[in-house]
Amino acid sequence: MKPFKCMHRVLVGALHVALGLIVFGMLGTQSRAADRIKLATLAPTGSTYHKSLLNLKDAWKKLSNGAVDLVVYADGKLGGEADTVSLMNVNSIQAAMLTGVGLAEIEPGVAGLQSIPMGFRNFEEVNYVGDKLRPMLEERLAGKGFVVLFWSDAGWVRFFSKKPVAHPDDLKKLKLFTWAGSPDQVQIYKSAGFNATPLETADILPSLQTGLIEATPAPPVFALASQIDTRAPYMLEINWAPLVGACVVRKPAWDKLPADLRQRMLEAASATGKEIKESGRKESEESVRAMEKRGLKVTRMTPELESEWRTAAEAAYPQIRGRLVPTDIFDEALRLIKEYRASRSQ
Repeated sequence: MKPFKCMHRVLVGALHVALGLIVFGMLGTQSRAADRIKLATLAPTGSTYHKSLLNLKDAWKKLSNGAVDLVVYADGKLGGEADTVSLMNVNSIQAAMLTGVGLAEIEPGVAGLQSIPMGFRNFEEVNYVGDKLRPMLEERLAGKGFVVLFWSDAGWVRFFSKKPVAHPDDLKKLKLFTWAGSPDQVQIYKSAGFNATPLETADILPSLQTGLIEATPAPPVFALASQIDTRAPYMLEINWAPLVGACVVRKPAWDKLPADLRQRMLEAASATGKEIKESGRKESEESVRAMEKRGLKVTRMTPELESEWRTAAEAAYPQIRGRLVPTDIFDEALRLIKEYRASRSQ
């Protein structure tokens, strides 16, 4: 019997070891999964925005000695920005680089950085207002479970169309793309007399091709990358609004990382945001020149045209205030713009 008992002990011991290895392996898998941060973006593959995110992936991997894996899903592969926010809410993904429109799905106040048409005249005003409002907006986003990794922008939104557009009435005659994720924005455009057609961003190019829409607002960088100009070969050179955005991560996923590591990762992310902003603004102008070489016809803005468009835009402010942009943020953004202009005139 002794050999049998000895063998029994060996088998039991081996079983315990095997179970221990299995449990250890499962825990190890869970740890790796917890350190994997899946990030979605509409940025096209190969664009400077996408490349900057991949550089951030490498930076985080190096800082964490391989413990943090940033997985980037580009081209809107996981859906539009509203879909992306929904996926973050159920932890299917943990992070996203969103425009102000998508961020407003989480915190409406972010719309104050982007959704006041003709509110900003130059990037200096965009920088000033952003620097003043971001701490408040970051606090509100944190209260809703999101940490801001960095803020950025992609230059000015301009109008691309199948026919030449110079005056507001010219644009009102065309079927205009409007983001389907914002019913209030659609209604405001329609109330102002525009033929707004709500669609997802991914539908812009095919809809221009079929004639479902005839014009779309877009930053030149995006227009060049997605070849919007090949379907809408006219551009109005108007500083309609800055395309502001931010990269956010779910707070529960972020808080799982060691505190000292989070700080270093945040510094790397901040550097990425600055890189994206600098390249985005620079490439905005370069993109226009590149599209002109392949046939884009640009209608230049004159002081008279700018005044006409500003009047049309400001006529919609009563509807935007409190509806598209929270009242307190709308008022503070305009106050800060006036404050900046006053300081420059002294």
